[in-house]
Amino acid sequence: MVEKEKCEKLNKLALAYYTRQDVRKAIFEFSKQREVVPRYLEGFGKRPDMLHYEGDVIQFVKKGATSFHCSEELWRDPLALNTELSREQLDEMREGWDLLIDIDSKYLDYSKIAAQLIIEALKFHGIENFGIKFSGSKGFHIIVPWQAFPERVHDKETRKMFPEWPRAICAYLNEIIRQDLVEQITELISEERKSYVKDFDAAKQVMPDIQLVSSRHLFRSPYSLHEKTMLASTVLREQELKRFEPRDADPLGVTVRDFLPNADKDEAKELLVQALDWQKSKQQETRLSRPTAMPKIEAKQLTPEVYPPCIRKILSGLEDGRKRALFILLNFFRMLDLGEDEIIERVEEWNKRNKQPLKQGYVNSQLKWHFKQKKLMPPNCDKSIYKDILVCEPDELCKLIKNPLNYTTKKLRFSMRARKAKKSKNEDKNKEQR
Repeated sequence: MVEKEKCEKLNKLALAYYTRQDVRKAIFEFSKQREVVPRYLEGFGKRPDMLHYEGDVIQFVKKGATSFHCSEELWRDPLALNTELSREQLDEMREGWDLLIDIDSKYLDYSKIAAQLIIEALKFHGIENFGIKFSGSKGFHIIVPWQAFPERVHDKETRKMFPEWPRAICAYLNEIIRQDLVEQITELISEERKSYVKDFDAAKQVMPDIQLVSSRHLFRSPYSLHEKTMLASTVLREQELKRFEPRDADPLGVTVRDFLPNADKDEAKELLVQALDWQKSKQQETRLSRPTAMPKIEAKQLTPEVYPPCIRKILSGLEDGRKRALFILLNFFRMLDLGEDEIIERVEEWNKRNKQPLKQGYVNSQLKWHFKQKKLMPPNCDKSIYKDILVCEPDELCKLIKNPLNYTTKKLRFSMRARKAKKSKNEDKNKEQR
């Protein structure tokens, strides 16, 4: 009886809510080029489906629909989709995809922390245009529009690399926020909130996670109702996220805004490239890591003579590509185990040589952010970033290495061997003289 009453209440709410013209318009505008599937109390509607007109929303609701779910992928013709299509056929039909970061957690406050850290990471990678919305329950959705991504990376069409590349980005973001996430969740502990974890290790058991996408994956449309909570999947501004409470998603009182912002061309290129490099470095971690037999490197050993040409070119000062160059330098120096003070000094010296130095506030924020993250290899030599910023001028040794770090470690090994051989030769000479 209780369940029946709840269903009746939900249907009445849906009918009243979706009659709002601004709500219908928001759902329809977002749905363009997407597969859209209505959900009824008994389950999802047929697939494929889409919204042809704004009025289709209310027509579905009159038939019992309570929410609408959209694809992340943008299709040439959503109605032509079917389960019999091959991967190649789907790739040809797909015109693009939005990056949808779906944060799932047992607790809303944990999801807030994860969302804030992800936003910080997006900004760090140069992304300023993204959308945020409440999932309707205990999570959040963050979207980076398709127009922010480059058409091609590593000679592959970006539109065809779904779900592999969005998965790589999500895994990368998960990795770089993980430490801060655990620490900030642990700080939420209080006597009044018994449900929260009480130590560092326990926090890992309830970590918010980014849900990995799959082909034709659907997510709740902005301003769609959530069947269990009867709240709206409302769009938020960044400054509203920290103080957001579920009551702010009361469907009869929400303010309608656009979920999908306009974005600059290639705004998300750095994020995508770094995620792909990180993924590859994880796969080749053993081979690309600094040899265990390599002794600790001292700062005085790191002179321009042991740097690869690309690093020397960067350190001579740049006019364009300074932000990407800073990313390369920080990864390069950190993997060589330079201390923080030494890295700061070298970065500041480099910045003074740039035709137009980066703003000190930006440099400081990047240093602070990097020092909190796990060390990552600089991008491999075959990545376009070095050519993009015009610093790729390979010498003979470059032909033997796959990463700028390998160049320096090889140079140092050659140097140490030469010094050892010279020392041994001198010792032999001294013995002969005796």
